[in-house]
Amino acid sequence: MSFWRKALAITRKDALSELRTKEIISSVLVFALLVILTFNFAFGANQETMKLVAPGILWVTFTFSGVLSLNRSFISEVEQDCLEGLKVCPVGREAIYVGKALGSLLFMLIIEAIALPVFALFFNLQVLSPQLVLITFLATVGFVSVGILFSALSVNTRAREMVLPILFLPIVVPVVISAVKASELALSGATWSALSSGILIILAFDAIFLVASFFTFSFVIEE
Repeated sequence: MSFWRKALAITRKDALSELRTKEIISSVLVFALLVILTFNFAFGANQETMKLVAPGILWVTFTFSGVLSLNRSFISEVEQDCLEGLKVCPVGREAIYVGKALGSLLFMLIIEAIALPVFALFFNLQVLSPQLVLITFLATVGFVSVGILFSALSVNTRAREMVLPILFLPIVVPVVISAVKASELALSGATWSALSSGILIILAFDAIFLVASFFTFSFVIEE
């Protein structure tokens, strides 16, 4: 079986498990919608203020929703005693990383695909532009690529729900800041050329995080 078939088999396993339990998407989606609704009450009356703070609100929503989603990525494996089973399978540790990352990326993209139209509805802002959709996708890739690594690192600790954000958020801050700045330009109607530097920065972080996490994961999961 090829590397990608093994990785996609793990992704399929996570997707089927989520279809049965609806544990991650339902809980994280409710959280994301509550955050959007709360900020709507706080800033909805002032459209000018909303234009200034909208990029920050959007990425606060995605960041903390992503942390909640990543927290569950390996917890279910540990609770059901499946993590040891994955380790003894004839699958490379790198394939486990890619499979879990693709599954988490899929879940986050589904949540974002629902949250973005709701955000546009509540705040009357054009957040469904091709520029913002691309920025969201690229930033989510970087977010998930390093998030899976720290999720595996924190899953065996006692306070894993607290350990993951404490370890993970300082590392992913560059991606979030770059996404906020690029989103601000996209919401203001900037051209592709004006967004190119921000997009290139996010791509650089994605490449660094993907490569570093890919080669580090095998050491982390053995601990």
